[in-house]
Amino acid sequence: MNGITVTANTQAALSPIALFLHADLVVKIVMIGLLLASLWTWTIIFGRGGVLRRADKQNAAFEQDLTKTTDIDRFYQERNRPDIPAGRVFAAAMGEWRKSTAKPQVDKTATRERLAAVMASTSAGEVEHLSSGLNILATIGSVCPFVGLFGTVWGIMRSFADIAASQNTSFGAVAPGIAEALFATALGLFAAIPATIAYNRMLHHLDRIEARLNRFADGFHATLSRELDAEA
Repeated sequence: MNGITVTANTQAALSPIALFLHADLVVKIVMIGLLLASLWTWTIIFGRGGVLRRADKQNAAFEQDLTKTTDIDRFYQERNRPDIPAGRVFAAAMGEWRKSTAKPQVDKTATRERLAAVMASTSAGEVEHLSSGLNILATIGSVCPFVGLFGTVWGIMRSFADIAASQNTSFGAVAPGIAEALFATALGLFAAIPATIAYNRMLHHLDRIEARLNRFADGFHATLSRELDAEA
């Protein structure tokens, strides 16, 4: 029975809550910061991940609808979608198209250059907007392991200082302090690993969206260029 009691007491002492409560103040601050970083990570994962998936689907649907139309001006009036990345690129191009072709004499070369510039700029702006939060994931993924390691080093230093003060070098006296210190490293990895995985996955998804927007801009630029040639 005594062995069972000692085992139960040891497990209770090594529980996450007990490790946090018995840790040094500096280690506690590190742990709280890492837990907040982990919470921030999952907030970005669910929030920004949903935004990227939704934008990808909306872009695909918008492009498909545009390819089916035979009247671009009518499509612009009926289906102008400024809330979709591809829709914003389309709207920016149509706005420049109407300005450039409103003159009696249309400079085709300059019009093509302005259309390309405005669509490239809008595409870049959309990608920049969609990438919001990814830099935070990258920072958490790269910094949190070192923050956790700092908490571990500090906790172990405090444990050895306490051992030296008490003149007690038994394993039972050393283990709790070291366990509390190592828990900080575990929390650092707990925050960093999901952040790193999510950053790489979202960056890949964002690259696909950027490539798709660029292809859409190039295709629509070619369509408007043919319209210019037809007006000759």
